[in-house]
Amino acid sequence: MTSLAFILGVMPLVISTGAGSGAQNAVGTGVMGGMVTATVLAIFFVPVFFVVVRRRFSRKNEDIEHNHTVDHH
Repeated sequence: MTSLAFILGVMPLVISTGAGSGAQNAVGTGVMGGMVTATVLAIFFVPVFFVVVRRRFSRKNEDIEHNHTVDHH
């Protein structure tokens, strides 16, 4: 929601007309594009990285626990 509010907040820069609108359009387009890209990447890649890191560390913990077990038979 914060990203969406920020993106909508820079929309006046993107659609501005009149004196100085060239600079405002350039800044607004860059900021909006960066926020859209960062948001989309975060939505898709953060969960993927979470799963990858969790699997990697859970395997190491299982190996450590498996090596430290003692059979009492």
